[in-house]
Amino acid sequence: MAIPTTHPATPAALAPFVRQRTVLLTTYRRDGRPVGTPVSIAVAGDRAYFRTYDAAGKVKRLRRHPEVAIAPATVRGTPTGPAIRAAARLLDGAEATEARAALARKHPLLHGVLVPLYHRLARYLTLHYAVTPLDA
Repeated sequence: MAIPTTHPATPAALAPFVRQRTVLLTTYRRDGRPVGTPVSIAVAGDRAYFRTYDAAGKVKRLRRHPEVAIAPATVRGTPTGPAIRAAARLLDGAEATEARAALARKHPLLHGVLVPLYHRLARYLTLHYAVTPLDA
């Protein structure tokens, strides 16, 4: 019996990101210029999740303009496929816990141990975001 690689509720737009470890997250400056940042991603159901810390520049850009583009990428941020338009939303409470668990399941060493430890030692506040596709 074959194990499905996508969750039944995963939209077609997010299907290419289910097995993808890193994406190029493109946020937009106030003047509209794009800024690309490689981030780890985990897809669970109809959303993709990523985390960052409170002092990162992307947090300020996301607060002002939550529309983003995500594209499959290498760890260094070189795109390996087409980008999709999406909206990023800051999570809190139970949703943030769900995002934390999804990232730790997919990236056990990196997001289960190293990133949380680094954020704690650097005294950063860890922020979790949900990404939902804008084009169905």
